[in-house]
Amino acid sequence: MEKNAKLLRQLVLAMMVSMGVVISPILRIEGMCPMAHFINIVCSVILGPWYSLLCAALIGVIRMFFMGIPPLALTGAVFGAVLSGILYRVSKGNLICAIIGEVIGTGIIGAIVSYPIMAFVLGRTGLTWMFYVPSFIMGTLIGGTIAFFFLTALRRTGMLAKIQRRLGGRVYDKSRNYNKQLIANKTEY
Repeated sequence: MEKNAKLLRQLVLAMMVSMGVVISPILRIEGMCPMAHFINIVCSVILGPWYSLLCAALIGVIRMFFMGIPPLALTGAVFGAVLSGILYRVSKGNLICAIIGEVIGTGIIGAIVSYPIMAFVLGRTGLTWMFYVPSFIMGTLIGGTIAFFFLTALRRTGMLAKIQRRLGGRVYDKSRNYNKQLIANKTEY
C-alpha cells in the first residue's frame, strides 16, 4: 500500500506541476499569477508542505527557463507553498489557515525577498522593498479564494478526505459525510 501511495503522490505532483506550468500564463494578470497560488494551496492540502514546496520550485524553474519569467517565479511561490502546508497541518485541516499561509508566505515574505533579487541581482531600478507586496497579496487572495471554493466543494462531497487517504496523507476531515462514505466503501480502504 505504501508503495502505491508513494507512486500516486509522485503522479499527482507531476500533474500539479504540469497544470501549474500550463495554466499560469493563460490565467495571468500583469504582476500577479493567481493560478500559481491556487496550485500551491491545493498541493499543500492534498500532498503536504514539502511536496508543495517541490511543486512550486519545479513550476518556477520551468517557467523561468522555458517562458523567460524572472526569478519572481521562484521567490513568489516557494515561501507561500511551504507555509500554506505547514499552517494547514498545524491547524489540523483548516482551509483558511492554508490560505493565510499562502498570503503571508508569498504576499509578504516572497514579495519582500523578491526586492533584493530584482534590484541588486537583475539591476532593476526604481524598486522599494514593498514594491511587490500589493500585487503579490492581490494574486494570493484571488488564487486563495478559488482554492477555498474548490477545496470546500471537495470536502463537502467527501472527495478531499478520500484523495488524502489514497495518497497516504493526513486526513483531517471528520465530517458525517466522510464517515458515512468510509463505512459504505469499507472494502476500498
